[in-house]
Order: sequence, then C-alpha cells, then structure tokens
Amino acid sequence: MKIDLTDTTAGEINKALVQGRRAIGTPAVGMVLTMVIVTDEENAYDSIKAAEEASHEHPSRMLVVIRRHSRTLRDRTRSRLDAEVRVGAEAGAGETVVLRTHGEVSDHAGSVVLPLLLPDAPVVVWWPVDAPDNPSADPLGRLAQRRITDLYAVERPLEVLQTRARFYAPGDTDLAWTRLTLWRSMLAAALDQARAKVTSAAVEAEAENPSAELLARWLQARLGVRADRVVSPGPVVTAVRLGTAEGEIVIDRPEGPLATLTLPGQPPRSLALKVRPLSELIAEELRRLDADDMYAVALRGEGTKETV
Repeated sequence: MKIDLTDTTAGEINKALVQGRRAIGTPAVGMVLTMVIVTDEENAYDSIKAAEEASHEHPSRMLVVIRRHSRTLRDRTRSRLDAEVRVGAEAGAGETVVLRTHGEVSDHAGSVVLPLLLPDAPVVVWWPVDAPDNPSADPLGRLAQRRITDLYAVERPLEVLQTRARFYAPGDTDLAWTRLTLWRSMLAAALDQARAKVTSAAVEAEAENPSAELLARWLQARLGVRADRVVSPGPVVTAVRLGTAEGEIVIDRPEGPLATLTLPGQPPRSLALKVRPLSELIAEELRRLDADDMYAVALRGEGTKETV
C-alpha cells in the first residue's frame, strides 16, 4: 500500500503510517530498528531495494531522506516536505517512508526524521553516496548507534579513507570493510591450519581499491609484518599471499565465485568466495550494532606501499 503526501509534516506522516497498518491489518510490533538512508534520486532505487531485501532478516522502519536541489532562489527559500509512505508488500518486511525535502528544510533533516523514529529502538544511518567527512558529527549521524558509509562510492577512496580514519568514532563502519568478511574468515582459517609464522604479506587488487587497502592494513596490524599492495587487473581483491618459512599461503580469486586456497605441503582446494550483493552487506551490518573494533584497527593502521 502506498500513500502520497505533498507539503506535509511529520505528524501527518505518522498518521499515514497508522492508517496504512490498519488498512492491511499489520501492527508496528516486530520491527527491531529504524534505518535512515540519506541519498539522492539517482541512487535511491537501488538503495531502497537493497535495504528492503535486508529487512526480511531485520524488520525495520526505513526512512529515506532525499534532498531535492531547488533551481530558483524562490524555491530555495520555500521549505516543503513531500513523503511517500509504503506498508505491506510495498515495503519488504517493515515499512518505508520516502522523504523529499525542499528548500530550507533540507538543512534540518534531523528535525524531520526525529519524530518518525521507532521508540526505544536502535537507529542505523546509511549514506550510499555523498557521506559526510565526520559521520558521527552529522545531525543525522548523531541520532544513530551505527553509521554506514561506502568508500566505493567516492572518486578518491584512499584519500577519503584517511579522512574517515581521522574522524572515526565507535559505531562508524564502511561497506568496503564489510566486503572483506569472507576474505578475513578464510585467511584466519588458513592460518589455523598452516600453523606457521607469517613473514610477509601482499594483497592483490585493482588500483585504488579501498577494500584491498583496509585488508592490507588489517594484516599488517594483526600479523606484525609489512603488507604490500600489488596492482592486478581486478575486479576488486583478487589474491592474498602470506609468506612463511615453509612456503606461501595463497588465496587466489581472479574472477568468478570460486577461489583457490594453497597451503604449504598440501594440494590446492576450491573455496566459495563470491562477490556479495549490496543487500547481503547491509544485512550483515544490521546484525551487530556495537563498535567494530577490527574496523577501527584497519582504518587507523599504518599506510601500505602500492607496487606493480
């Protein structure tokens, strides 16, 4: 069910949510959090789709904030809030409110969102694009226990990574780090099997790949060795090589969903290591709302040298 509201208020939106739930016979109970998505029109569809798919695992109230850019001075000074309320099959396993802000109200999105938050439920804010330099200081970021950004959405990810490290606060995370979960799990399992001291490390990926940089920093911090960045054709991270006295530990995924694990003295074996869709990344982030200490370690790790 969809309800369109033009030049509305937060109070009217809350009434529409109640009206929608009554119409389809669905109570508000069962939603575990409020997810705020701050995006633009171009990226709104994909972001909403991913979040609604994730809501089947984490039923939530989704508030999508789209700041509309006014073309004339008159429009810029005239504040207006339009909303689209979705409940039932139109909103995944929760409910969705698309908020389009015009004029001065765009500078006060926090005041619009605050009355629409679920009471006594955690808040997650996700910026698919155009995230602030300091998410925890942003008016919407201050409302959240978890703040999600994505270095893949910026032009110079390694420069922005340095900015994120400078302004890091507990609760910050980035999907470039989430994309590494399977890699980190497999590397940890491989080291448990090899039982050998690592003396060198290298991460192979396309140039300027933020996940590769975070992975190299994590390896460097956890293993106490230099972790080099090696440029490969991609896509994304293609291999990790750990040197030991007995030989190399290698996870190699040049393309496709399968990787090859090679351990010293053992035959190669195949591992499932797919590139996960956006909805799976968001669902993973919603499973934990506490501070991600390992992300902080990787973010603040020493810089690594990129070689060819």
